[in-house]
Amino acid sequence: MSSQSPYEQLGVETDATFDEIQEAKNRLLQQYNGDQPTIELIEAAYDAIIMERLRMRQEGRIKVPDVIRFPEKNLESIEPNLTFPANKRPLWLQRLWDKPNPKELMVSSITFLVLTGGIIFYPGGSSLLSLAIALGFGASIYFINRKENKFGRAVGIALVALIVGLVLGSVGGAGFSSQLALLRIRPDEFASVVTFLIFWFISNFCR
Repeated sequence: MSSQSPYEQLGVETDATFDEIQEAKNRLLQQYNGDQPTIELIEAAYDAIIMERLRMRQEGRIKVPDVIRFPEKNLESIEPNLTFPANKRPLWLQRLWDKPNPKELMVSSITFLVLTGGIIFYPGGSSLLSLAIALGFGASIYFINRKENKFGRAVGIALVALIVGLVLGSVGGAGFSSQLALLRIRPDEFASVVTFLIFWFISNFCR
């Protein structure tokens, strides 16, 4: 293979386009995966062709694509991918995390918005708050359970969310008591709103 020209090594014509050269290189690298000497020859042939194309470009004989001349521009134009690849997530997170269905997302959002609006715009005593939280707890169990039909798992996740929501809401209510007073929102009502927010989250993004 080393006695061949770079074009012959990659199996392309001398007038091949950059995309054809790139495709041939990738195909050969995949074909000879694990054969390090051959891979080095393929890389060397590819580099030789690119250098020859650049030299021809400098001489005005061909036009080289910007992807060869200015690779840094292509890197700048690529937006960073902030999505955590599914196959890179821990196994426990893959089992827990879920992508919400638009229809179910809308239904759960309306449900928890109604509960939140009920305790804010129609304030009542502790019994009303307890009823609202119980309804939210039951709704979150329903939304999670309908995904995989695992009732015990749904109850466990909802129970954790209930505890976390009440704790965070109570701490936040105590910390922002003066601001909440201006809005005429009681600390226990604020704790309920935080709990509903967490219920909404687990209902849509947990399974």
